[in-house]
Amino acid sequence: MSQRINLDGVEYETSSLTDNSKSILASLQEASARLQELQNLQAIFTRAKRSYIDELKREIIKGKSGVDIAALFD
Repeated sequence: MSQRINLDGVEYETSSLTDNSKSILASLQEASARLQELQNLQAIFTRAKRSYIDELKREIIKGKSGVDIAALFD
C-alpha cells in the first residue's frame, strides 16, 4: 500500500510523485522534524530558565531575610 500525503485537504499518493516532488517532500519532512527538535529544546530551556529564576528569587530572599526558604519545605 502506498503512502499518502495530505496538502490543503487533498490526498496524494507518494508513489505518483515525480523524483523532484519526492525530493521536495523529503526536505519538507526533514524541516518538520528539525522544527520539532527545536520546539523540544525551547521547552527544555524555558523550564531551565524558570528554574533559574525561582532559584535566584530564593537566594535574594535568603540574603535579605536570612531565611532559607528551601529548607522550610524539606
